Amino acid sequence: MEEAENVSAKSSQDGTGNPAESASRIAGQTDNGTAGTAPAATNTRNTGPGRLLIAVYAVFAISATARAGYQILTKFSEAPLAYLLSAFAAVVYVVATVSLAKPGRTAFKVSVSAVLVELVGVLVVGALSVFDSVNFPHETVWSLFGRGYGFIPLLLPILGLIWLYRRRPAAQHG
Repeated sequence: MEEAENVSAKSSQDGTGNPAESASRIAGQTDNGTAGTAPAATNTRNTGPGRLLIAVYAVFAISATARAGYQILTKFSEAPLAYLLSAFAAVVYVVATVSLAKPGRTAFKVSVSAVLVELVGVLVVGALSVFDSVNFPHETVWSLFGRGYGFIPLLLPILGLIWLYRRRPAAQHG
């Protein structure tokens, strides 16, 4: 809407066009009244609450990458499985962050895949860290279902999948 106001204000300032005509083009209408493509309308994943979701994923991508890097560089021999899983979680968070922010069907599919991998990872690593604590002497991002991070790693993929479901691309016709 803000973009429509900016275009409308510009066209009325320089006298190059009808503000209503400019607004209809932004809304996806062409001169002959048929619907055109409107890039802003095709990717609604990174607007509104989606921005907050992307920001949380970005924070987790940065923190998980830093934590895994530090653990692998300084004390890898103490818990190699746990630290490699931390690094894997960091990669998943980076992929999720980037794909959630990008428009398009491919990015949407990558987002769904990354968030599903995250959910499975949290559930599997969480369960293993409870029942096989010998292999998890040190915590990872996903250990104990994300307890060290306030269980946000468990809730985040659930919220992510709900958001993606509500913002899934429309089916293509033809």
